[in-house]
Amino acid sequence: MQQPLIQARDLTRAFQKEGTVGVAALRGVSLDIERGEFVAIVGASGSGKSTLMNLLGCLDRPTSGSVVLDSAEVSQLDDDALAEIRSRKVGFVFQSFNLLSRTSALENVELPLLYTDRSDLAGPARAALEDVGFPTDRFSHHPGELSGGQQQRVAIARAIVNDPEILFADEPTGNLDTTSSDEIMALFTELNNRGRTVVVVTHEREIAAHAGRIITMQDGQIASDEPRSGQGTAEVISDIPPAPEVDG
Repeated sequence: MQQPLIQARDLTRAFQKEGTVGVAALRGVSLDIERGEFVAIVGASGSGKSTLMNLLGCLDRPTSGSVVLDSAEVSQLDDDALAEIRSRKVGFVFQSFNLLSRTSALENVELPLLYTDRSDLAGPARAALEDVGFPTDRFSHHPGELSGGQQQRVAIARAIVNDPEILFADEPTGNLDTTSSDEIMALFTELNNRGRTVVVVTHEREIAAHAGRIITMQDGQIASDEPRSGQGTAEVISDIPPAPEVDG
């Protein structure tokens, strides 16, 4: 039997500022995520969902407990080792896009490749942008010249350019209108259908409904874990539609 891609056991995470009482953001969370799953982690603000994502994605270390990612114990690694794991195995997408404003779409996607031994940066970056349906005539545009949906496509392309094992997205539709949100979630569904493991953190049940499994967080614990039939309710697409044009 194949080992899960991620195994988390008894995770706790406490935050404490000097002179204050510590706050337990996670209280003994255990879960497995299988290769190729599309998982949504949902919950209200302060429920622990983003804290859980940060631990599973090696952005943070737990106060106690363990995280095994692709058979490697990563929960107590130092910062340099965690950064190495992230660069090879994990991609991240965030609500605010986190693009460099004075850098073109293509150059933004090239950034993760600077930390590899690849000599060709533009080739893989172009392929990643095309893979997420980003219009080729906007490769040289800066983020301020792009719509929100187009900026998120650039962010997704940047997250997958190193071909990571798993893609994490924290409120990826939070800054988008309904149409753009639907397009971005259809894109995540298509990436998952191609075999990539996807974990989306959201407070919106409508967004979570695209996933094949919904984990609900409450007060730092898993309140429910609901497997769903199939890999989500979003329409399965054979070709990712291009982002709509906007005047730059």
